[in-house]
Amino acid sequence: METFTKIVTAVDDFAWGPVILVLLVGTGVFLSSRVGWMQFRKFGYAMKNTLGKIFHKQEAGKGEVTPFQAMTTALAGTVGTGNIAGVTGAIFIGGPGAVFWLWISALVGMVTKYSEVLLSVKYRERNAAGDWVGGPMYSIKNGLGKNWIWLAYIFAFFGMIASFGIGNTTQVDSIATAINTAVISFNGPETGTAFRIVIGVIVAAAVAVIIIGGIKRIGAVTEKLVPFMAVIYIIATLIVVFGNLGQLGPVLAAIFKGAFSPRSALGGAVGISIMTTIQKGIARGVFSNEAGLGSAPIAHAATSLTDPVKQGLYGIFEVFMDSIVICTLTSLALLMGLSSQFGMEGIEWGTGHGSEMVVSAFNSIFDGRISSLIIAVGLSLFALSTILSWSLYGSRCCEFLFGKAAKGATLVYKIIFCIVLIIGSTLGLDLVWLIGDALNGLMAIPNLVALLLLSGVVYKTTKEHFKNKQNV
Repeated sequence: METFTKIVTAVDDFAWGPVILVLLVGTGVFLSSRVGWMQFRKFGYAMKNTLGKIFHKQEAGKGEVTPFQAMTTALAGTVGTGNIAGVTGAIFIGGPGAVFWLWISALVGMVTKYSEVLLSVKYRERNAAGDWVGGPMYSIKNGLGKNWIWLAYIFAFFGMIASFGIGNTTQVDSIATAINTAVISFNGPETGTAFRIVIGVIVAAAVAVIIIGGIKRIGAVTEKLVPFMAVIYIIATLIVVFGNLGQLGPVLAAIFKGAFSPRSALGGAVGISIMTTIQKGIARGVFSNEAGLGSAPIAHAATSLTDPVKQGLYGIFEVFMDSIVICTLTSLALLMGLSSQFGMEGIEWGTGHGSEMVVSAFNSIFDGRISSLIIAVGLSLFALSTILSWSLYGSRCCEFLFGKAAKGATLVYKIIFCIVLIIGSTLGLDLVWLIGDALNGLMAIPNLVALLLLSGVVYKTTKEHFKNKQNV
């Protein structure tokens, strides 16, 4: 196991090293400049055509889902444990300054995701079952041509394998850990492996029932689950933030000062360098909002909308809701809650922590048992929704890889996916997150290359859309 951990660590160091981080942020900046920084100029238009249409009746034909269902399926994959355990880990390893770099990655990531979604709708195709299928592999295949097909297969391979990390083991492990914390808070015993296996079996059974129904059933579940879980969690974090409002100034100061000088912000915190702060902020930001990974466009490709730009706007909304709203609220609730109890200098920085530290922060307002229950329920719902979305992403990648044999291959994939959920419930959190981070980075590389090569298509399609006065 020690050798395996060293290998994964080496891959993770490469996947989230300076070169890949520059490629990730640089792609977002380049795409933003090409479309005139539309995440700022057209933000109102994006919200009007996404958030503003939530309560409008939408219909979808065979092999399609409504634009809202496509968005909630993608948002289900986006809003997951990364918003709680992931953000918490980034802050404790990289210091409060990691939040600043999470914001930066989100602001440029809005257009990265917009571009991914636009291309997935533009270059999607019908599969043998009559469903719309798309994503980076199809954008590469139909947008760049046969000379680049190898890049499409690389993405599909990494996407399929990554689904067992970011969309499976990290999620179910976090569910088991959160429930374990809640059980202990109610004076229960420390749960063991058998308890975790039971959690894994329950999650696997629920997922199996839903994913058998395909994209239609997944969309029907996520359109109800995502808004509910997001509202409940947002309300809970706002209560913690307003309950510790006196800590807002010091926390914001620590975030901005720590972004460029973590040691001075925390009085010489051991083990936290500026590179660690930037790396963890961007890496966990991308882990959470998935901008640049190429995963969410796979769900968006099933939309009944025919306008690539209008579906692309949902990509902007997703990153905004995930990182600017939910991740920020988690960060503020965490830092303000802990600061009110221990002071910034009294927090043990430089070590990885999961949902347990969010529970500690919530204890500043709520009874300990209530805090554990809120986090256990919130994290479990977040994780379950992410698992559902990533089961779709992985099966679509599997379908692309196996071509004519796709029907049998995707069935085998789904069975293995559910089995891994049971295994994943017993794994250690640190190793699981390390694997998830590494696979994310590998998956992002071919997608970012494709985005850069197809940036001209994004620019042209966007320009034509806004030339129409009805769309201004």
